[in-house]
Amino acid sequence: MTGAPRVLLLPGDGIGPEVLEEGRAVLQAVAPDVRFEEARIGGAAIDAEGAPLSEETLARALECGLVLLGAVGGPRWSHLDPSISPEKGLLRMRKELELYANLRPARVVRALADASPLRRENVEGVDMLVVRELTGGIYYGEPRGREMRDGVPRALNTMVYSEPEIVRIARVAFETARGRRRLLTNIHKANVLEVCAFWNEVVTKVSREYLDVELEHQLVDSAAMVLLRDAPRFDVVLCPNLFGDILSDEAAMITGSLGMLPSASLGDEQRGLFEPVHGSAPDIAGQDRANPLAAILCVAMLCRYGLDRPEVADRVERAVEAVLEEGFRTPDLARGRSGERPVGTREMGKRVREALA
Repeated sequence: MTGAPRVLLLPGDGIGPEVLEEGRAVLQAVAPDVRFEEARIGGAAIDAEGAPLSEETLARALECGLVLLGAVGGPRWSHLDPSISPEKGLLRMRKELELYANLRPARVVRALADASPLRRENVEGVDMLVVRELTGGIYYGEPRGREMRDGVPRALNTMVYSEPEIVRIARVAFETARGRRRLLTNIHKANVLEVCAFWNEVVTKVSREYLDVELEHQLVDSAAMVLLRDAPRFDVVLCPNLFGDILSDEAAMITGSLGMLPSASLGDEQRGLFEPVHGSAPDIAGQDRANPLAAILCVAMLCRYGLDRPEVADRVERAVEAVLEEGFRTPDLARGRSGERPVGTREMGKRVREALA
């Protein structure tokens, strides 16, 4: 990347502006050469500009290449036609930036092992990464919609993948596994879906380029069960779009709080969109109660995958763990145990910056 890197900030809706401000402050602390720009997306863009993603904002995202996002959506805009909902802005940005690989880590921090809904012994050591294909599959396939057939109303969606789409996401997963424990679990439903049988064939073919990575195939329903029983066994999990959407949410809940989980949507040409997994949570917006750690961990992912500064990413992740080890907890993490030190959004962000220093 030549020149000072540019990052477009999209605070969005609900708690998005609050958590993104803490993420921005951390990124400024660890990467002072970054130039920030800011624009609107989602409901905020609808209110101010009449659309969930303006052409100007999209152009700026394409120019910057790196986007740090807060959250979009909320009941305030639920009455709108689905074609102009806040979420449509996010979907369009992913598509236009060609961000086909969604990386969602699920890691149980030792200090939060008791926060999981599962028993501690079932979650200790969980450190997995879901690699989800993001721009194909049933969410984008054609034909889709509603129709009348022989006088009977019906609806349909189409799950379709081309070989190049599968090859590129498989390579992302294999390359990622090479930097971890070298185990790749490929999720499918090939026993009933022809598209999944084809997916498996292509993934297996790509695996011949990565003989140092162990490849296993697992049915999606079986994988959902194993996640609850033996999550630590997973390393990198490769999924088609629909299955990745479901399993990454299940993996997220194992960690105990959506407020702890970042994600990265990546494409070619050093483009990336980094956003917390949690939603806009409008019920707590503006109350200094939101957990900013997912947004701060998005900064770590931006440093690792967008700026190619893995050592900086490690620093941010260590700072987050240090703050949690000291007992600091936002309301979503508090369990009423001794040693907990309740803090709000701004205080949590400040503690992370102090740990970095």
